[in-house]
Amino acid sequence: MNNFELYNPTKLVFGEGQIAKLKDLVPQNARVIMVYGGGSIFKNGIYDQVKAALEGFSVTEFGGIEANPHYETLMKAVEVIRNEQLDFILAVGGGSVIDGAKFISAAVKFAGDPKEILHKRMSIRDNAIPFGAVLTIPATGSEMNSGSVVTIAATQEKLAFGGPAMFPVFSICDPKVIISLPKRQLQNGVIDAFTHVMEQYLTYPIDALLQDRFSESILQTLVEIGPKVVEQPENYTLASNFMWCCTMALNGLIQKGVPTDWATHMIGHELTALYGIDHARTLAIIAPNLYKVLFSAKKDKLAQYGRRVWNITGNDTDAIAREAILKTEAFFAEMGMPGNLSSQTPDYANTANIIVQRFETRGWAKLGENGIVTPDKVKEIVELSY
Repeated sequence: MNNFELYNPTKLVFGEGQIAKLKDLVPQNARVIMVYGGGSIFKNGIYDQVKAALEGFSVTEFGGIEANPHYETLMKAVEVIRNEQLDFILAVGGGSVIDGAKFISAAVKFAGDPKEILHKRMSIRDNAIPFGAVLTIPATGSEMNSGSVVTIAATQEKLAFGGPAMFPVFSICDPKVIISLPKRQLQNGVIDAFTHVMEQYLTYPIDALLQDRFSESILQTLVEIGPKVVEQPENYTLASNFMWCCTMALNGLIQKGVPTDWATHMIGHELTALYGIDHARTLAIIAPNLYKVLFSAKKDKLAQYGRRVWNITGNDTDAIAREAILKTEAFFAEMGMPGNLSSQTPDYANTANIIVQRFETRGWAKLGENGIVTPDKVKEIVELSY
């Protein structure tokens, strides 16, 4: 196991009816900007719950944050905060809204061009506006981590940043919110969480026994409940376990002491930026093909995954590893995920070259847990995904 440091200051408030606790979680006398997305919170009652809990607070509202939050939109919120001297951000939404709040938090007091936060993948350590969250869509784990992904619409770039100052002060997670979510968002949430775990788990053995078991338990739970929660979002047992899996998949715990990959995400981000494909669906397209292209480097962990998560038996490591990939593809299909890029866009033919060029321009020459995801491998992975 590698050396590590674990830091997560977010106060997680989990369970039915917990939105009412906002009045005690938001600092007294705070001048709040409440940020949200396209307006679904008005239809499902969450807006009314939040407003009732914040009665007596000074609240300025800012809506319209996109499903992949745009830098251009977020900068408008930054100007509102600066002009009205607001001092606390409340994100009410899914991972995109919370990611957006993180960027707003970092940008308000940033001395230079805020685009540098994204282009330089900065680690924000201080001088940020505090923020909290009310989670409405389980998927990304942004409610309990310090990472954020923002799209610069003008240049079709989807870029990540983070840092110790980017943890929410608190996050409220009420599983009942999923009842009103469309089936597509629930499907996406399951696959998003599943792939988050795989990016931290499916690398190479490093004798991190407990970390592996943590990861495998999340994967097993998602396999067990994923198809059911999509059909029965009103089932609180399913909903609560689904929401907790999404949070645990990316709150920092399972990545400690182990190598991590993230090449699937970096390629997938480009597909979203170029074609507007749902984030989870890009992961489902890329991940199995990345496992195939990098099979020799990942086969030991793939076989462990196959034995422990999919109960595949036998002594042939290669055979078990290959069957594990097939099981993963079958699960993605069961969850309604696309199997290839061509099913999502007619303009796929030159995608591999476009992505390789972008990566080379940014200096991303060696991705993955061991730096073997070179431009030629990226090209092979993307072309295999057509």
